[in-house]
Amino acid sequence: MGNRILREFILNSLAEDLGDGDHTSLACIPSETTGKAKLLIKEKGVLAGIRIAEELFSAIDKDLKLDLILKDGTNVVPGDIAFCLSGRQQSILKSERLVLNIMQRMSGIATSTHEYTLQLKGLKTKILDTRKTTPGFRFLEKEAVRIGGGMNHRMGLYDMIMLKDNHIDFAGGIDNSISKTREYLKKNNLNLKIEIEARSMADVRKILLSGGVDRIMLDNFSIEETRLAVKEISGRYETESSGGIDLSTIRAYAECGVDFISVGALTHHIKSLDMSLKAIK
Repeated sequence: MGNRILREFILNSLAEDLGDGDHTSLACIPSETTGKAKLLIKEKGVLAGIRIAEELFSAIDKDLKLDLILKDGTNVVPGDIAFCLSGRQQSILKSERLVLNIMQRMSGIATSTHEYTLQLKGLKTKILDTRKTTPGFRFLEKEAVRIGGGMNHRMGLYDMIMLKDNHIDFAGGIDNSISKTREYLKKNNLNLKIEIEARSMADVRKILLSGGVDRIMLDNFSIEETRLAVKEISGRYETESSGGIDLSTIRAYAECGVDFISVGALTHHIKSLDMSLKAIK
């Protein structure tokens, strides 16, 4: 992720919040009055967003001083202090809600991802996120997944071919969708991996006959169907399980031998981690 993209995100977010000024702080806080604040953790989880906070405070006021205590990926408990911030009180207040919005959501995602990875201990299977993300916030949500121990699937529509049910149906079937894709990649001199969705064992067998892909997604397969599919694929292509898999079932799917399990809930069904930015008196 480029620093330019992050800075643009921060500036746009500030503009959204500030409008023509933080009139509450301007009304009751003298402009040059300085103070201190601390980021207080109020819930058990995995901390994420420290790197973003550094960029945020720098963008708001280069004179703000950030004293880091904890780093991204730290397991935290209520009462922990992630950092202390000192400088102009108006600047601290200006940054408060934005830094909390970012870090609470990123930490919630990192915490959830960590819970999923713990279920896979001792197995080869890796956790993947999806494109089920908040518009404009995807790059931070996917960074939080990495902090929590997961892996990123494709970032968008541009960095991997993913032939899903609608693509296959619109293209006229599995064979056509694969052959047309391979022709397109060759014609445009693109080197992108091809993943294709299978909705049944019959689809898996058609894909195996067609070939020409890198990964087969087993969508909404039962555990027994997944085990059978992995055996039939027999390592010829990467395998990915997807569709309604949660903490209670993920290990059973992983034990079938799939290489990846994608979990949309990592980024679209998240409880933010509770924390607050409190003034130090």
